[in-house]
This record gives sequence, C-alpha cells and structure tokens, in this order.
Amino acid sequence: MVASVNLFSNKKGEINKFLSKFYNTNLDVENSLNWEKNYSNPVEIAEIVGIYIDNFEDYLLNMWISLDKNVFIKVDKKNADKIIRYLYERFPY
Repeated sequence: MVASVNLFSNKKGEINKFLSKFYNTNLDVENSLNWEKNYSNPVEIAEIVGIYIDNFEDYLLNMWISLDKNVFIKVDKKNADKIIRYLYERFPY
C-alpha cells in the first residue's frame, strides 16, 4: 500500500515556497499548482501534516492525504491532530 500527500494552490509559487521551507532547499515546482508525493511508510506523512498546520496561515494551500485507494481526506486545523494520532495507531511500525 502506498499513501500519498497532495498539495493544491491557486497561487503560482505557493507550493514551491512551502516545500522549499519544509525540505530546506529550492525545489523545481515554481509554477506548479499541485504536487503529490507517495510514501511507502504512511507514518512519514505526520511530519508534513504537522508543518502544514503549524504554518497554515502563511500559505494559500490545501492539503489532502490518501491512506487507502481512492479515499482522500482534506487536512485542516480541526482534524490534523486526529489524523496524526490515527497514523501512529494504524501504522505502528
């Protein structure tokens, strides 16, 4: 099973700005309005979800995660903590 994180923005350069700060490097997604990364270990998603929520007001982004095929969950301030807890409960290793 592969889990994924999807970022969407209506503002060019916004995804690049967020990811460049997250990865501490300049990425080549300057004009992209969407970005997707697959994770073989779904627990790794917890880090980017945490960073996204901590910086929610600084970026015009939407984040969606998928842990099961064709099922997407929008990440927001109300559910981020529950999502992170769920990741560690469902995938303890």
